[in-house]
Amino acid sequence: MKFEDKGFLISKNKYNENSVIAEFYTKNNGKVSGIIFGATSVKIKNFLFIGNQFNVQFNSKNQNKAGYFKVEIEKIFTPYYLDNKIKLNCILYAMNLIKILTVENQANKNIYNQFFSLFKFLNEDNWIKNFVFWELEVIKLVGYDINFSNYVDVNKLNDNNSYISTLDGSRQIPSFLLKKDNSKTNINELKNGFKIVGDFLSKSILIPNNINYPISRSEFIKLI
Repeated sequence: MKFEDKGFLISKNKYNENSVIAEFYTKNNGKVSGIIFGATSVKIKNFLFIGNQFNVQFNSKNQNKAGYFKVEIEKIFTPYYLDNKIKLNCILYAMNLIKILTVENQANKNIYNQFFSLFKFLNEDNWIKNFVFWELEVIKLVGYDINFSNYVDVNKLNDNNSYISTLDGSRQIPSFLLKKDNSKTNINELKNGFKIVGDFLSKSILIPNNINYPISRSEFIKLI
């Protein structure tokens, strides 16, 4: 298998003194893993941040041996947020989410485009709220959708309430998850929104597929 593509670095782990095992989510080939030899060289290591976009050349002689990458930086994204702990942790979780929810060698250009969406709204005032919907969109793109309107009395959306009770009265859903407008949302509402999305993620996707709940998500939410 051999190809050239553009891709975002979603994970990297040390392989030996000079190399790393990396995973990229590429435009035309989906998630691909392989070795980057010489990853500690100045030419590569200064750009090898999770979340950056690269031009990648992948080569694998056969399915029984690990492939390897040759990479060149295409566009820098993550280093702009190294001094912003909450945004940096958001990026790390976002990359991890795509890593754990996608499968090898299955392209999805809609998921690929979500990387650009993420880095676009990170510079907006309401970026945390937008990230909630970004997370839901990624979950939807891998085949799991949830419509919160199915669980509440939609007539109550006309009321100016921060929360709306579910039909069975078991929980309160932050109204911003239902209205999806540009109104201001306070931190407590956002945290409760993340909790509800996290419950859906865990019960509907992670547990049935024996995937561990991502620590990076918990660390990000703690910083909000």
